Amino acid sequence: MPHLGRSPNTGGHLLAHLAFVELGIYSFGERTPDPRTGRTISAEERIRRLLEEIELADQVGLDVFGVGEHHRSEFVVSTPAVILAAAATRTKRIRLTSAVTVLSSDDPVRVFQDFATLDLISGGRAEIMAGRGSFTESFPLFGYDLADYDELFEEKLELLLRIRQGERVTWKGEHRPALEDLPVYPRPLQDPLPIWVAVGGHPESVVRAGRLGLPLALAIIGGEPRRFVPLIDLYRQAARRAGHDPAKLPVSINSHGLIADDSRRAADDAYAAYLYVMTKIGRERGWAPPTREQFEAERGPRGANLIGSPDEIAAKILYEHELFGLDRFLIQMSVGTLPRETVLRSIELFGSKVAPIVREEIARRSAPIPMPAGDGVL
Repeated sequence: MPHLGRSPNTGGHLLAHLAFVELGIYSFGERTPDPRTGRTISAEERIRRLLEEIELADQVGLDVFGVGEHHRSEFVVSTPAVILAAAATRTKRIRLTSAVTVLSSDDPVRVFQDFATLDLISGGRAEIMAGRGSFTESFPLFGYDLADYDELFEEKLELLLRIRQGERVTWKGEHRPALEDLPVYPRPLQDPLPIWVAVGGHPESVVRAGRLGLPLALAIIGGEPRRFVPLIDLYRQAARRAGHDPAKLPVSINSHGLIADDSRRAADDAYAAYLYVMTKIGRERGWAPPTREQFEAERGPRGANLIGSPDEIAAKILYEHELFGLDRFLIQMSVGTLPRETVLRSIELFGSKVAPIVREEIARRSAPIPMPAGDGVL
């Protein structure tokens, strides 16, 4: 069952920047101590909850669910395609994407096979969101040198796109054995299988995506979103210079968030878990721990985080739609472990309260202005 509003000629999208925005969720399957109890649930329980979250997102009418790849004890998802295949059997219409696949340390042949299989299982709902990876554990795990970080991604993305072009592949690179007229099976239901490039803010990365004519997913997890407008402009300029029509290239913004019936409740629920995760990562990368004051600023009307009531979240998505002309907005609702009922309520509110506001307002803005009677041209 192909996704409504999609065209195989645009890598999975029939774009209408002003008429429609896809709304969804992404998760890394975090498994950190509950800040209230100190308890860490089992990996089995976390995967069970993650599948429940994807199923609910589908039921409340959200458009996309993404699952990210990590190789750390805090996260249970190392193979997104496996989780998404399980979710495909429990859902009907929601699109299923990696968020992200760490392509630099994976094999493009196997990545394509995994997601082509997912596409067949899901009835044409699979996507790949390819990234270089913000964590580095996968590189030594699979025998790659971090010194080749950029070169690995460039080469493997080239091969992945070559595989997508047709079933017989001839290719040669530096970091993988060559392929000489070899077939890659199975082929996906979607043709072509949608492949996005996920970036964290490096100009070189957005230029690469634009040059290749691939959809762009930009993670904004701090600061003011308007500071990232030049990156989206750069992406579209690079696409235009390479002969691609920027109007046919989707842009997604991916940010942290949590939705509750009451804004203060959302903030209080999110902060403790957010503090734990960001403090731990900060120790590894030399950041100072976040403060409550910084957290409140980030969730304000012009900050990056979408934490608050349904009306506040809808207003922020509409604001960023104006900034970027975006086609998709994904929220990571579990930055650190939160109570099961808190996450499920957030997903329910996203689908039942936020999405209708956003969709109605974007449809209103894109509606043609009627001509007054008698103003027709003779």
